[in-house]
Amino acid sequence: MTTQSISPRVVLVTGPSGAGRSTAIHVLEDLGFEAIDNIPLSLIPRLFEGEPLTRPLALGIDVRNRDFSLSRLLDLQDDLFRKTEGDATLLYLDCRPDVLLRRFSETRRRHPMAQGETPETGIAREIELLAPVEGRADILIDTSLLSPHDLKAEMHQWFADATSEKLSVAIQTFSYKRGIPNGVDMVFDCRFLANPHWETGLREKTGLDADVRAYVNSDTRTSAFLERVENLLTFLIPEVESEGKTYLTIGVGCTGGQHRSVVVGEQLAQTLAERGWRVSIGHKELARLGIAPSGSAVLPDFGGKTA
Repeated sequence: MTTQSISPRVVLVTGPSGAGRSTAIHVLEDLGFEAIDNIPLSLIPRLFEGEPLTRPLALGIDVRNRDFSLSRLLDLQDDLFRKTEGDATLLYLDCRPDVLLRRFSETRRRHPMAQGETPETGIAREIELLAPVEGRADILIDTSLLSPHDLKAEMHQWFADATSEKLSVAIQTFSYKRGIPNGVDMVFDCRFLANPHWETGLREKTGLDADVRAYVNSDTRTSAFLERVENLLTFLIPEVESEGKTYLTIGVGCTGGQHRSVVVGEQLAQTLAERGWRVSIGHKELARLGIAPSGSAVLPDFGGKTA
């Protein structure tokens, strides 16, 4: 009798030089991933030929590779998503230009995209080149304010369970204007709820602010919506785990990804964590704007499941 192989998770790691890609790759390797950095894009499909992969795979993508092109990377992301039946994740490590410049100055390294020019030129050139990739990222981590230790901790929150049998739940809030993130297993739409964007004093705030939360929760449909979603997930998550999945990604979206989805996502994550599930939450739009970290664990210790 033959055993059917299951495609392991694949994580593509990229971002501007100096943002922490090497650190992220090393963390994934420590977590049990088979890690390959600076691999030419043309060689990646060959990794899936022959014997099936038995461990999650982390691939570091560098714009300096001789065969790098934007279209090839985006096509590769789509191809891996199909090959792994949705278990391909694009991780983008972002960083502010002034922080990247300081890091290059401290190490006295030349920028790889500005060998004979100033580092500022290379940084600006690389960020512009990678802008479409950032927009396609499933997970975006801004390392501007993170030490290497902080980055390691955040990587653990996102990927520590990828090599274990225990199911973890990742909640990702997003903006429908920028599209549904790749890799989510299910999506809940919050656009029908009262929108703080149209309220004076709330537009510039986020769903992490108390007065925005109060406004969204004042809509009586919010509690009814959350109750139904929580009941669905209470039934569904154990069934997903019984199928052998180690993680479940839930998307929660609203128009701008700043108010309603953040409120609902935070409350949903808290409820699931209180019921004993391992939960992390990321706010894709807030991370893109530099307002909040791109991912964090909801509770430090979830204990045994009771759901």
